[in-house]
Amino acid sequence: MHALQSLPIPLQTILLLVASNVFMTLAWYGHLKNLATAPWYVAALVSWGIALFEYLLQVPANRIGHTQFSVGQLKIMQEVITLTVFVPFAVFYMNEPLKWDYLWAGLCLVGAVYFIFRSA
Repeated sequence: MHALQSLPIPLQTILLLVASNVFMTLAWYGHLKNLATAPWYVAALVSWGIALFEYLLQVPANRIGHTQFSVGQLKIMQEVITLTVFVPFAVFYMNEPLKWDYLWAGLCLVGAVYFIFRSA
């Protein structure tokens, strides 16, 4: 943790958000592949266990990030990171086809980043 604290706050925030998003994506969608035949409540309990690690990273990321970013900026940053983590997960882990819609969604997020950060 000490190595993380020596990094600039924006980088600390981004790294923690990326790590939390990996856990979030596994918690929300990993059960569709790994626990497809298990009862839904087993999948929910496993997902909650994984999501705990998401929150252990997400909460510090937002607390650290809020020292330099607004809540809106943190949220848009989170959405960009979510799509960045989700697309490789969907393609490589869930074996979903890569779609142009991911690119269009990413371009919409570029616009969102512009508007939320332009007055910063």
